[in-house]
Amino acid sequence: MPTRRRTKQENNGTGSKEAVASTPSAKDEQKKILDEKVAREKQNQLIEEHLPPFPLVIAVLVCSGALWVLAFRDVFATGRIIGGAMDQAMLIFTKSTEFFSNEKGWKSQQGGLSAVQQVTTDANNMGGLFVRKVGGAASLAVQTQKLLPLLFHPRGAQWSLGHFNPLFYVAAIGNLATILLYSLYAEDFAGADADGLVNIICGALAVETFVIVAYLLMGKFETGDPVTLPEGKNPKSVVSRIVSKTIVFVTGFMTVIWGRDLLFPGEILPLPRDDIYLEWTGAFLHSPPEGSEEESEHGMETALFVADKFLSQFLALNMLILCCYKFTTAFFIKYGKDGSGMHKCKMIWKSQVIGDSLILFLFRLFANAAFSASLDLKWHLMAMAYETFILGLYGFL
Repeated sequence: MPTRRRTKQENNGTGSKEAVASTPSAKDEQKKILDEKVAREKQNQLIEEHLPPFPLVIAVLVCSGALWVLAFRDVFATGRIIGGAMDQAMLIFTKSTEFFSNEKGWKSQQGGLSAVQQVTTDANNMGGLFVRKVGGAASLAVQTQKLLPLLFHPRGAQWSLGHFNPLFYVAAIGNLATILLYSLYAEDFAGADADGLVNIICGALAVETFVIVAYLLMGKFETGDPVTLPEGKNPKSVVSRIVSKTIVFVTGFMTVIWGRDLLFPGEILPLPRDDIYLEWTGAFLHSPPEGSEEESEHGMETALFVADKFLSQFLALNMLILCCYKFTTAFFIKYGKDGSGMHKCKMIWKSQVIGDSLILFLFRLFANAAFSASLDLKWHLMAMAYETFILGLYGFL
């Protein structure tokens, strides 16, 4: 029987060594696991640095999201009941159900945009509908300002560098101001059994404010690496002089009007057609000027229009919150050594453009109805359109 000849490799044991080398050793497996762990830690750290904390995101989405839905209803379906008995009681108290009609089925206006008439009469009360729809649009813009940067993360924005701080500081102040306004009318809401929805709204705003303030105070924020600043800029410069000047003139003028409506409703300012505006929006019914002819005619009836006064002040407050966001970008946010001011401002400008566009659209929609009452809104429209264009130009480019 022929004997098997052993090869040179077998004699030297080279084949067995190659087989051992081809199989992964325990060290290689351990190194691979360690590399994957380090990669995951780096990824988690990157997420923590860029994205806002997850509990904060959930709190804002739930609380502001619910208020966003109510505001959306006020704009596009004024008077429609979507929240059960509590919502119905609130709508009856604010007399918003007068603008909702469903008698013709799908052909009905149902409090939508088609409910806006071209001519103002005592019967259709277009001034009252203007206050309700624009107030809803302003509230919608306020909630959108908080939600949009969380739903669509701005390019280059980092939570750890404090890019979100100005946005949420103003949001917290706005929430507290809204709670205060609701609390001033607590007895009126309770008397009309409309305090159920109000308590939920104030509770949501309080929870959201607590979470926001907690993360702002306990957060560890850093300064980014220095960058080469554009020509003519230094760390203490405003982000954009053109935007700042536009905000000073347009938003400054709006602040005077909305500040009057919030703090001194019914007081006539030395502005063209201001008395017509107050009469058209019903301010003389709920807050007639002291010693005026309107006070002698409607002074005894002001208690019947307390809901109209609340809606007027609610509109003014939300518009002032939007103005506060703009003033923050104009005066309080600086360019910074790391150029972070641009990220902070663009985050606010983009949302403001969306909200201002909706408000501008509603102003244009009510222009004919206001003109029939001898109130010309063309100057308001041009000023708001110019500011919206400037914010969009610098916010998106």
